[in-house]
Formats: sequence, structure tokens, C-alpha cells
Amino acid sequence: MTARLDPTAASSALHQQMQAWRRDIHQHPETAYEEFRTSKLVAERLQALGLETHTQIGGTGVVGILRGKHPGDRHVGLRADMDALPLTELNTFAHASCHHGKMHGCGHDGHTTMLLGAATILAQNPDFAGTVYFIFQPAEEMQAGAKRMIEDGLFERFPIAEVYGMHNWPGIPAGHFAVHPGAVMASTDGFDIEICGKGGHAAMPDTLTDPVLVAGHIITATQSIVARNLKPTSSGVISITRMVGGSAYNVIPEQVSLHGTIRTLEESQRELIKQRLQQLVEHTASAFGASASIRYNPGYPATINRQANAETCYQVTTGLVGETCVQWNPPPSMGAEDFAYMLQQRPGAYIWIGNGDASESRALHNPHYDFNDQILPLGASYWVRLVQHLCI
Repeated sequence: MTARLDPTAASSALHQQMQAWRRDIHQHPETAYEEFRTSKLVAERLQALGLETHTQIGGTGVVGILRGKHPGDRHVGLRADMDALPLTELNTFAHASCHHGKMHGCGHDGHTTMLLGAATILAQNPDFAGTVYFIFQPAEEMQAGAKRMIEDGLFERFPIAEVYGMHNWPGIPAGHFAVHPGAVMASTDGFDIEICGKGGHAAMPDTLTDPVLVAGHIITATQSIVARNLKPTSSGVISITRMVGGSAYNVIPEQVSLHGTIRTLEESQRELIKQRLQQLVEHTASAFGASASIRYNPGYPATINRQANAETCYQVTTGLVGETCVQWNPPPSMGAEDFAYMLQQRPGAYIWIGNGDASESRALHNPHYDFNDQILPLGASYWVRLVQHLCI
């Protein structure tokens, strides 16, 4: 079954307008907490629709408020991220980035546009009961913009009772969705390991304590943590991504550093891996007569949907495109998403909308990526149908 990509909720004229917005945002990418032009565009569009609009929330965040024409006490938050990546775009089409070293390589331009499209449709026909909060968030890309909006009073200033997010997903066909009843994305923590030995001449290793040798054993041993500490049905990743040390062929250095990332889907797994990694690092170094320490850089928590809210999203998406075009409970991603902070504060769900094949033109964080404009009406229609489903 092939899903319709242009549901009636989003007209052809609005689709063209949304494509123009999306390409304009793509051409003028702004990275974390510098989304000044984008947030201004968003705020002006919301104000033009007659929405009560609040700016500078968590830095450059924007919240638009739309009250339905029927009385109701439902307060629903819909979130889109606005920031670009620090990435040099290699596309040559007309709407390619005009800011060298900055690129919308993850589709946040499309996310912002789909939510603006939904705001447009609902503002023109607010036939629902309750209040909708359109949340345009800065700094999703490893800068925790969601957390900063929360710290700036997002849920105190606005009585949002439930919150929803959506991300485009390469590899899922255009016109399809994926909904998880639990874990969607992983937590992410960085770590820095410092190994101290005794340096000297490489031809006299018996007089030294070689931190490079220690580093090699730590690198190998870390892979046993997931394999021998987590249940086989659980998921976890430890990747050492950088090694620094040494200066010459004939010099064994005093110090070596290792750096990497930990990804898990459950908080208990997250803490277990961190505990075991620290033990392994310290004791492995000690066994070779060296010393080592580890410092963690906490990142995003895991993105966990509430099942009841996910089931609501499943009902809405299947009503929009049919059951055969919605994946229920697919494997989660070990990538990370700071919408997790919002889901820790309020019940809700985060879903994936298909962006088409996973070639380099669709692969996230690829310098050739471009959002699929054909799914803009479907994304906007999903938001509209979700509001209509919840606010009755």
C-alpha cells in the first residue's frame, strides 16, 4: 500500500508556501543558541496568524499559543527543533547553505516548517477544545536546548500537560511513520580517560611504565562490559573514538588519553556501564603499575515514550496513512535526542516520519543531506490530526 503524501488538511498552496519556508531556513542555517533569524521568522509567522507569541525562551526559543474555539481543559505541547549542525554543506542546489560551516543536515528546517504549517491550518480552523502550545526549540544538537527551555520555565509559564515531538527518519519510506511504545533513542554520555605512566626511551621499556600499552588493554577490555554485564536482550554501546599520546618514534610518553561515548536505553544500564568502566580503567592501569582516572561528561537521557501516548500517536498515524504504513515498536536508535528532557517532565511521545531512502542525500548528518519536501504536508497533517484527536 502506498500512503498519500498530500492529505487534504494541507492544501497545494500551503505546500508550496511550506516548501519556500523550508528552503529559506535551509539556506540560512543557524547553530545552537544563534537561531536569531529563524526564531524571528517563526515568531513573525505565528503573530501573523494571530497567535499569542512568546520569544527568547531558553535563549532563542519561541512558543506560540492557540486556543480552540470550544471550551476545554486539554493543554497540548507540540515541539520542533530549529538549530543546524556545524557541518559544511556539499550540495550545490539553489537553496544550499550560504553560511560556510553551518548546515541543516538533520532536517530541523523541515521540522520547523511542518509545525508552522500545522499552526497555519489550526489557526485558520481552530475547531477543537483546549489549548495548543507550538514549541520551537533551539540547540538540540548536543547543546540541550530542551533542558534550557525547561530551566527557563517552559512548563511553569505554560500549563502544558502533555508534549509530543517528531523527527524525519531516512530509511523509512516517505508516507510512512514509526511509533515506539517505550524507548525511542538512547542516552549519551561522553568520557575522558587519563592514563599516567613513566615515560622514557622506547628502546628501554623495562625501565618504564608504558601508558600506551595500558591504553591498548583498556580499549580491548571495554568491549567486555556490554558483552558480559548487560543482559543479552539489552542494548548498550561503548565506543572509544579518540586516542591522544606520544610525540616521536623513540619516546614512550608519560601520559595517554582516551575519549569516547556511552549509549544506553535504560537508566540502570547507564549507571552500570559507568560504574564498570571506572573499575576497569582504574584496575587495569594498576595491574600494569600505572594510574588512570576517568571523567564523565553527562549528556542526554534516553528518550522514553509513555505507552498510552504512543498508542494515541499510532491511532492518529494509522488513521492518516493506514496500518500498513505505520511501524509499531521498531528497533530504537542508539542516537540521542534532547526531547528526552521534556518527556521526563511531562507524558508524551516522540515519533519518526519517513524521509525516504537512506542514500547520502537522505542520511542524517551527511554533507549531501536534504529534507524531503514531499513529506511536508503529511507532517503538518499529522500535527493537525493529533490535536483534533486529543482536543475533543
